[in-house]
Amino acid sequence: MKKIQVFVIDDSAVVRQVLQTALTQDPNIAVLATAHDPIFAWDRMQRQWPDVVILDIEMPRMDGVTFLRKIMAEHPLPVIICSSLAESGAQITLNALSAGAVQIIQKPHSGLRDFLQKDAPEIIQAVKAAARANLRNIRPAPAASFAATTAVTAVAPDVLLQKSTEKVIAIGTSTGGTQALEVLLRALPVTVPGVVVVQHMPEKFTAAFAARLNTISALEVREARDGDRVLPGLALIAPGGKHMRLVRSGAQFAVQVFDGPLVKHHRPSVDVLFRSVAQVAGRNAWGVIMTGMGDDGAQGLTEMHCVGAHTIAQDEASCVVFGMPKEAIRLGGVDEILPLKSIAMRLPRSISAGGSKA
Repeated sequence: MKKIQVFVIDDSAVVRQVLQTALTQDPNIAVLATAHDPIFAWDRMQRQWPDVVILDIEMPRMDGVTFLRKIMAEHPLPVIICSSLAESGAQITLNALSAGAVQIIQKPHSGLRDFLQKDAPEIIQAVKAAARANLRNIRPAPAASFAATTAVTAVAPDVLLQKSTEKVIAIGTSTGGTQALEVLLRALPVTVPGVVVVQHMPEKFTAAFAARLNTISALEVREARDGDRVLPGLALIAPGGKHMRLVRSGAQFAVQVFDGPLVKHHRPSVDVLFRSVAQVAGRNAWGVIMTGMGDDGAQGLTEMHCVGAHTIAQDEASCVVFGMPKEAIRLGGVDEILPLKSIAMRLPRSISAGGSKA
C-alpha cells in the first residue's frame, strides 16, 4: 500500500518536528518534507507533489490563506489548516475553508508539544480523510466572497415571528460540509420549514460561519441559542462545542443547546440532533446527511427513517468525503441518494407535496 505523502509547512521548528513524529507513528503515512515558509515549500513541492499539505496560517513572506489559494488555483491538493489563529480568528479560518481547505485543526498558543502528541490520532485521521477527499467537489470561492455585501433580500425577523411550523428539516455534515451547506442553503427558498443544522466545527467558529451563510442565503441563518424556536425561513446552526437537539414547546418546535459528553467523537453530534428529531417530529421531518468522515448521524438518520421521516443522503460523486452518507446508506436509513445540487430542488417539492414520504 502506497504511503500518504505529507508536506508540513509551519514557521515553528517545534511544530514541524512534533507533527513529523506524530504522523510517522502510522505506517501508512510518510512526511515527504517540511518547510518554514510557503515560498520555499512551493519550490520544493514542484519537484514532488505531496498527497496532503498541513499548513499554518501565520508565516513569513506569504500567509497561509494566500498560499492555499495559490495551491488550489495552480495545483489543487488536499490542505489541512493547523493554526493557533483558528482559536480567536474565526473569520480567517472561514476564509481558509472558503479557499478550499479540507479540514481545520485548532492549535493552542502554548503547550504545543503536549497538544500535538495528545492529539496525534485526530491529526492522523484528518490526514487520511484529506487523502481521500474528492477535490473536484472543493470549489474555492473568490476572496471577495466573504464580503458582507449581497443581492439577496433578507427576510425581516418580524415576518418570521408571525409564523410557526410543525415541520422541520434536519441536516448533518462534517468534512467538506461548509461548502456543501453554502450550496444547499443558498438554493433553498424562504418558504421551507425551519432548518436545524449540525456541522462538525470547533467552538467559536460557528457564529461567524452562520453570519457568512446569512449574507448569501434567502433564509435567516444564525448560531442557535438555547430555547430558539424553529420557524419557517430560519436556519439554526448548532454552536461548536455544544450539542443541539429538537424539543417540543407546546405546538411548536424549539432547540435545546446543551453540554454533554462527546458522541461519536463529536460535540455537536449529528446523531444527537437526528435522534431527537425522530422522537419529537417523526413523519413531519426531513433528514439530510451530507459529506463527512466517519459515521456520526448514520444511526440517527436511520431512526428518523424508521419513524416515517423522509431521509436523503448526498451521493458519492458530489461528496468531498463519502463517509457519513455511505454508512447511513449501509444501515438502510436512506430514502433517496442525490447529488448535492439536487437535494435543494428535492426538498421543496417533497414538502409541498404534503408528506414526508412524498
